[in-house]
Amino acid sequence: MEVVKVLVNTGRFKWRRTTGDHAQLYYEHPTNEADRRQVTVPLHDELRPGTLRDIAESAGANDFDAFYEWIDRNS
Repeated sequence: MEVVKVLVNTGRFKWRRTTGDHAQLYYEHPTNEADRRQVTVPLHDELRPGTLRDIAESAGANDFDAFYEWIDRNS
């Protein structure tokens, strides 16, 4: 849940819907229509490292360690 809060609070991702126990977040680049992303985040208390890596990749993070630290600092 912390990951969802951080991504949404940046103002870049919008929480569009919940499917089961997963949040569906969307991102659209303000000037590049081709840059659209969908990020699915399980609404669990803890996420496995592989799941967090998948979320980082879907969100467009180039450096997983930096993404992880950013989530940790902003949660």
